[in-house]
Amino acid sequence: MQAVIASGGKQYLVEKDQTLELELLGDAKKIDFDVLLLIDGDKVSVGAPHVSGVKVAAEVVEEVKGDKIKVLKFKPKKRIKRLTGHRQHYSQVKITKIG
Repeated sequence: MQAVIASGGKQYLVEKDQTLELELLGDAKKIDFDVLLLIDGDKVSVGAPHVSGVKVAAEVVEEVKGDKIKVLKFKPKKRIKRLTGHRQHYSQVKITKIG
């Protein structure tokens, strides 16, 4: 069984026991997501905007950092350059139940 959930302005296709990285969710340990689309074999249920009576249960495993990106700001003919870096924080989430 697969489901499409929305978190942080993005949509994710998830299955049971799948681990994925979402935008930082805060201090919550267990989260319930509303289902936008549910795929159960050949049967597909599309919500408007959510499928009624179906939730996806998940638990936060840990908070992780993403890859470092480098940002270079450069102004030609003025001998100015500034190099900074950024690492985004994510919540690593494991899907425990769909239904």
